[in-house]
Amino acid sequence: MVTSTTSTTATPTPAATPQSAVNTATQALLNGLNAGSGVDTGTLVTSLVEAQFAARTAALKAKSDTLTAQISGVSTLKSTMTGFSTALANLVKSGSLQSQPSSSNSTILSATALSGAKLSNLSASVTVTRLATAQVARTTTAVLAADRAASLETGALTLTIGGGAGIAIDIGDGSIDAIAAGINASKSGVTASVVTDASGGAYLSVKGGTGTAQAFTLKGDGASGAVDIGGDATQTSLVSTAQNALLTVDGIEVERPSNTVSDLVDGVKLQLNAVSTVPVTLASSTPTDALTQAVNDVVTTFNEVLKTITEQTDPITGNLRADPAATALLRSLKALVSKPLVGGATAGIPRSLSEIGVATNTDGTLRVDTTLLDRQLAAYPDTIESMFAPSSTNVLGLSGTLSALTNSATNTLTGLGASTARYTAAEADLAKQQDKVTDQSAQLTTRLTQQYASMNSRVSAYKSTQAFLTNQIAAWNKSS
Repeated sequence: MVTSTTSTTATPTPAATPQSAVNTATQALLNGLNAGSGVDTGTLVTSLVEAQFAARTAALKAKSDTLTAQISGVSTLKSTMTGFSTALANLVKSGSLQSQPSSSNSTILSATALSGAKLSNLSASVTVTRLATAQVARTTTAVLAADRAASLETGALTLTIGGGAGIAIDIGDGSIDAIAAGINASKSGVTASVVTDASGGAYLSVKGGTGTAQAFTLKGDGASGAVDIGGDATQTSLVSTAQNALLTVDGIEVERPSNTVSDLVDGVKLQLNAVSTVPVTLASSTPTDALTQAVNDVVTTFNEVLKTITEQTDPITGNLRADPAATALLRSLKALVSKPLVGGATAGIPRSLSEIGVATNTDGTLRVDTTLLDRQLAAYPDTIESMFAPSSTNVLGLSGTLSALTNSATNTLTGLGASTARYTAAEADLAKQQDKVTDQSAQLTTRLTQQYASMNSRVSAYKSTQAFLTNQIAAWNKSS
């Protein structure tokens, strides 16, 4: 709802001029002399000092107001452009403008798009024969609560993963808790925990990473072998072994060490959830509705940004009408609609916003030709998606182009950042000039106060003499 308000304009008070201040001071002096009660030194001095510095003070204030408006204007433009760029970047990062993979059975296999992937023609068949598993081992004899601090291993303990170099484990006092802490402290990817059963007995559980290459052994130098794992160990047992996942992708059998796979289907991260007896089909869908909304949102935001920049650079009323960075930004923004956002120059394939239905009005604002946009989305969904969602074949797109434009516009050497520095420096210099005027005003006030105080004293003395003589003459006339 638009609310209408009525404002009342007060009659303006004429601004004081140097000459009017002098006239006021002179009249005060004459009134003081005629009244015979002394001169109002405070009013007189204040008026004369104001008259002396009125022009300079007014000029400095006008310049200060201009600089304040310019600094505020630059800040507004920087904030506006950064907001525009960030909003679009966040939209792109959300993935909503990117084709998404779909799985025919997500309980077996789920799929998500990798950043920048081009998935418009995704088609794959995947069968999960076996999930990747991790080796898990446990001690077979419980450590009673009363013996929890007892030493299980007195010698050195060595952890070996996948036939690699042995890793020395610091077992501290050799207790079950110290051994678990030592394994975890090795940061090897093998973790340990102490599990207590219902009767209070404690067991050591050791787990490695998924995949055949993550199989591990644990060997102590001591004679007890209480926590040895693998080889001829007798006091531990394997809960599960380390195995790779087995898959069939479009008829080709493959193995992977993890249930999260990002290197089998281009642009897709697979999450293996369960084994399957029938293939799972992967496909993709173009986010047509999201792209249509994105185009409309960009046009709406562009028009808001353009309005702000146009107001600031208006040749008559704009605070930044003479600012080169602001005017350059306006030119760059107006050119955005025709700027190529995808590579190549194939005839008929759209490359810019103007070629997918973003038209320019006579006042520079944009509008969306929905008919043309729908037609281009139906004919070239991949190309339009690339304009908004950067891919391996188009790194920049609209988001990158707008980000580069914003970075250039706010640059501290040639952009709005340089304007801010220039205006701030001018403001600091102006403050020095204002301080100088203040000091000079104070000095003049002191000097005039002293001068008029001396004059006032003399006038009072003259009046006293005059009164004496008048009385004396009156006495003489009376005696005669």
